[in-house]
Amino acid sequence: MAHAVSHWQSDTPQVVGSFGTLAALQTAKAPDLLTVCDLAEIRLDLLTIEGWAPTKRPWAHLVGIVPLLFTARRKEEGGALDWDAPQRSHALESVLDDATLIDVEVASLKSMTSVLEEALKRQIPCVASFHDFQSLPTDSVLENALATSHAAGASIFKIAAAVSSPADLARLADFQLKNHPLPVSTMGMGKLAPVSRLLCAQCGSILNYGYLGEIPTAPGQWDSSLLKSAIARLTPHRLH
Repeated sequence: MAHAVSHWQSDTPQVVGSFGTLAALQTAKAPDLLTVCDLAEIRLDLLTIEGWAPTKRPWAHLVGIVPLLFTARRKEEGGALDWDAPQRSHALESVLDDATLIDVEVASLKSMTSVLEEALKRQIPCVASFHDFQSLPTDSVLENALATSHAAGASIFKIAAAVSSPADLARLADFQLKNHPLPVSTMGMGKLAPVSRLLCAQCGSILNYGYLGEIPTAPGQWDSSLLKSAIARLTPHRLH
């Protein structure tokens, strides 16, 4: 049964700066942060390794100034901890008061309905994410994942997949350019990831991820400041 959708308001590409360490998060200054990204992603799984607990708010100095996207990534899709769905749900539920968006994997939508329903009640958009570190899935696999995301009430469908050839880049960009029922965020990982992230942004990828601090949170990420500057120079490209 489909849920109501909490819509993401922006229709222009946004840069998400992802914090990889607690130190980078704690030393970030809110006004300066908005010059290098449009939103900040806080990876609760990565922070937990450094001692974060749901009673702590090391991002409190950013709340109300920088839009915050909270992620509790599952192990199978690049997470730092072997958290089960209830543990990830609990982590996300504990931060909803501060969240602008949350991220839940497509594979976890059915097992994390409690946090999804609570987010929808609060009109907090959900990014339904899909990761493949080995290859770029077929278009039919991606379309099915998007349909599942839409039915679950997600506001954005995100694809992060390995790209190993110009043909992969073209197919990922072509997928981005299609008309979809949800805003789509696409990006490559691996050796061709940097060029893929510019190409996908130019084709309309709604969320484009870079890293904040010294440590990337995914293979092939740009530094967020460089990514924001580069995307600002792009001319939007849409095929009709």
